[in-house]
Amino acid sequence: MGPDDKLCYCFHVSCRKVQNFIRIHRPKVPSQVSECGGAGTGCGWCVPFIRRLFEMNQGESANVIESTPEEYAAQRAEYVKQNNKKLPPGATPT
Repeated sequence: MGPDDKLCYCFHVSCRKVQNFIRIHRPKVPSQVSECGGAGTGCGWCVPFIRRLFEMNQGESANVIESTPEEYAAQRAEYVKQNNKKLPPGATPT
């Protein structure tokens, strides 16, 4: 996936936005990244990827998602379905 592809489908937050938030605001713990447009507070699918971004050089540009945007979206849809996740209003549907 590229930097402008969605990382958080619930709140439409891109990888680049999260990386820039981490670089600029220097959160102390990964959970503080939720202040970046609510990323990670919806279905939970993107939380492991947010943690990886946080841990990798504190937001330096990195490709933490090896899938294509379409594969990532399909994996997220399967995660939501299997775990019976309730999506917040305005989230990209599965």
